[in-house]
Amino acid sequence: MDSRELTLEELEKKKKKEERAKEKELKKLKAAQKAEAAKLQAQQASNASKSGKKKNVKREAEDENPEDYIDPETSVGEKKKLSRQMAKTFNPSAVEKSWYAWWEKSKFFEADPSSSKPPFVIVLPPPNVTGALHIGHALTAAIQDAIIRWRRMSGYNTLWVPGTDHAGIATQVVVEKKIMRERKLTRHDVGRESFVDEVWKWKNEYGGTILKQLRGLGASLDWSRECFTMDEKRSRAVTEAFVRLYKEGVIYRDLRLVNWDCILRTAISDIEVDYVEIKDRTPLRVPGYSNPVEFGVLTSFAYPLEGGLGEIVVATTRVETMLGDTAIAIHPEDPRYVHLHGKFAIHPFNGRRLPIVCDAVLVDMNFGTGCVKITPAHDPNDFEVGKRHNLDFINIFTDDGKINNNGGPEFVGMPRFEARVALTEALKEKALYRGDKNNEMRLGICSRTNDVVEPLIKPQWYVDCKSMAQQALDAVMDDTIRKMEIIPKQHVAEWKRWLENIRDWCVSRQLWWGHRIPAWYAKLEDDELTELGAYNNHWVVASNKEEAQKEASRIFAGKKFELSQDPDVLDTWFSAGLFPFSVLGWPDDTDDLKAFYPTSVLETGHDILFFWVARMVMLGMKLGGDVPFRKVYLHPMIRDAHGRKMSKSLGNVIDPLEVINGITLQGLHKRLEEGNLDPNELKTAKEGQVKDFPNGIPECGADALRFALVSYTAQSDKINLDIQRVVGYRQWCNKLWNAIRFAMSKLGDDYTPPTKIVPDVMPFGCKWILSVLNKAISNTVLSLESYEFSDAATAVYSWWQFQLCDVFIEVIKPYFASNDPDFAAARRHAQDTLWVCLDNGLRLLHPFMPFVTEELWQRLPSRKDSTRKESIVICEYPSPVECWTNDNVELEMDMVESVVKSLRSLRSTLAPKERHERRAAYVRCRLNDACYIIKSHELEITTLATLSSLEVLSESDDAPVGCKVDVVNETLSVFLKLQGNINVEAELQKLKKKMEEIEK
Repeated sequence: MDSRELTLEELEKKKKKEERAKEKELKKLKAAQKAEAAKLQAQQASNASKSGKKKNVKREAEDENPEDYIDPETSVGEKKKLSRQMAKTFNPSAVEKSWYAWWEKSKFFEADPSSSKPPFVIVLPPPNVTGALHIGHALTAAIQDAIIRWRRMSGYNTLWVPGTDHAGIATQVVVEKKIMRERKLTRHDVGRESFVDEVWKWKNEYGGTILKQLRGLGASLDWSRECFTMDEKRSRAVTEAFVRLYKEGVIYRDLRLVNWDCILRTAISDIEVDYVEIKDRTPLRVPGYSNPVEFGVLTSFAYPLEGGLGEIVVATTRVETMLGDTAIAIHPEDPRYVHLHGKFAIHPFNGRRLPIVCDAVLVDMNFGTGCVKITPAHDPNDFEVGKRHNLDFINIFTDDGKINNNGGPEFVGMPRFEARVALTEALKEKALYRGDKNNEMRLGICSRTNDVVEPLIKPQWYVDCKSMAQQALDAVMDDTIRKMEIIPKQHVAEWKRWLENIRDWCVSRQLWWGHRIPAWYAKLEDDELTELGAYNNHWVVASNKEEAQKEASRIFAGKKFELSQDPDVLDTWFSAGLFPFSVLGWPDDTDDLKAFYPTSVLETGHDILFFWVARMVMLGMKLGGDVPFRKVYLHPMIRDAHGRKMSKSLGNVIDPLEVINGITLQGLHKRLEEGNLDPNELKTAKEGQVKDFPNGIPECGADALRFALVSYTAQSDKINLDIQRVVGYRQWCNKLWNAIRFAMSKLGDDYTPPTKIVPDVMPFGCKWILSVLNKAISNTVLSLESYEFSDAATAVYSWWQFQLCDVFIEVIKPYFASNDPDFAAARRHAQDTLWVCLDNGLRLLHPFMPFVTEELWQRLPSRKDSTRKESIVICEYPSPVECWTNDNVELEMDMVESVVKSLRSLRSTLAPKERHERRAAYVRCRLNDACYIIKSHELEITTLATLSSLEVLSESDDAPVGCKVDVVNETLSVFLKLQGNINVEAELQKLKKKMEEIEK
């Protein structure tokens, strides 16, 4: 290996290390340069004559017409009319105006099921119809739109389906509050039919807010296919799915303990319950109670034995449930109690006789010794025990969590946790209280209301998930039949764990807003029990009442009956689980279903992997015949800049619209004041806003927000969102703007883009920028294909910032500085290369920043011999051009940039007033190859390092005197000419330190 190869290899290694520090250093340097340039300009201006100043001002005023810089008004849906001259600075609100309505009217986003292009389909996770855009929606939209726009430009028949979810619980609560606020009525006062009408009115008036906001983000959804989970087609799909699954035995009805929410008055599914670990006695705030409720306490009390035989002591963490006790369990091998088997205890408050039974399983499950009270209608551990011993199932709570008539008379109507306190006092009065102690426990909390979940026995509809779960598991885990990939892979283990331990899914909800369960109860004339649902075999499931009538007539032939529809509705996640195929027309065999199912990718947050993703896969495979999507990409959860969960009480909730449009600190405070925070929370929240946003949030625009969010996706589970980063990308948009302004000034009005680019005949800088553009294109596409969105954004950003703007635009400036005929050919090549770079660069960036790229692309001159696409939206995505790649040129530019970096570093150590003066410099080379490269690129180095002259020295030449020196690498050193004396000792120490680093 010769010495030149060694040098280039080392340079390549060095480059990687330098790139990390490059952005920070250059920004700092440029800020300093800008400030100094402004100072210098001010000094020069002050020296100019007054008459000269007047002439210049007058000439500029005559030349410029302010109207030329303002976009004319554009009618809604028409193509945006652009100002004659580009505005001097980027203005996000002006740039983002008008484009979306034109895109939508032009049908750029609509998919064609008959197209010969390969399909690429995403279904937007349907946001709640109650909702407004939050930062999580913005992240989802930014990622999915980047994917869809890239695929659309890459020749795919793209379909991105928008829709909203009826959000059963959330929407019902919103409208209930509205009716109470406006009319002081509950939903029960209004009645079911009128209440549902009210919800539909509310939905039609306010339900489209979030979809309008998605347009503002630039989301290129196919609005011709917009749907709602309770529209006619989706409702028919839900009914069909329920009926099919019931007929196949997958859906069944059963009497079981459910997780009951006393605020919502409905059952909720297992995965809607969050568990809090209680270590010892802990007071907690519970909705609906003015005083904190104590948990983590084990209370002991005595039951008197029948016949005056003494007492039996039991312990419980939920003493109020003793009102529903139906028996007491003892261990059959416990000599202290085994003689009590078959005896009875007497309930002190309702006189009920409680049999004492042997049940080793239950006693071991609780304490291993002693006695255990059995409350089968209120305790998951006791439910099976109750069935095993044929015990009564006595429900003591009303749906809103108050003691009903089955409890003791003195406690009827009392809320459950008030009854806990009253019952403890009553036990003390009866001398049956035996003390309490701290007890570690898990407390179930409803994720929607923060209410403490109450286990209640209720008849409900269930989905048998075991078989479907195995299929969903195999689709991801089985290498022989793998149909679906989960990205990032770390979530595969969670997928496996949950599906292997799945429980049947309770799908009925005791709400009024939602899909009414298509089941009718046949009340027979000779039924002994007349309550709805009293006999489980009297249910008839059908698509409508007419079909139910026919089916009931067949089942109950010759008998008189009345049909009543189940008042319950289906869990919202049931209809959401059908969404990937119901939006395409299922159960009908539509053109859309044939063309676009299975979809290509699901992109969503990892927090709903089981709520939604697993259920879509199970139902998709069962009813749709295949997995609903080939890939699942799970994005991180967004936190604030300090890593805290966003919370109204902390004042750190970031509204994407406030980032897009900007907001003052006073405006942020006002939003808090309009909420429902208590005074202490409001004070804390305002202090948090003052700390994080002392000057409010500046207007950033949708493009900058989108780019920041996509850039953050490299953070695995959580995104710590710092608004300053968004502001930085808004400033970067200005950089793009100025690059195009520079280009337009250098291309001129009569410029015609080339039909072909031949890099071989071009100047060095042109060859280099085309080669690194090729690399940027390859890296971007590769990253997008592997769902590494942050890497894709970085590849585009780095090319624009560090290669096009920082280097190429600077090195071609000398070609345009004068009409020097020696530069004529180079000037034309630079123009062509600049145009090619901007055209490719804007198309490369478009999926991430749709608005600014459209506006800038529309301003680029177009080729005269070809029909230009109407919009960048439907242009081709860039692909590498083989003849542009030039590794040697890139390696030479690496050497050039290393020299420039060292010279800039030396310049930065000068006194501030000296830093911007052009100075002479020298490069001393220890190898002939390096000398040749540096000599070949004197113009580029002189331009980039702002030098007055550059001299290349060989190793045999004496080192120049009166210079600051820096070692670039083992073959190159640079010298920057100084004025006056230099501190020799300080310079020697710097060199010594640099040499030590190189030796390492």
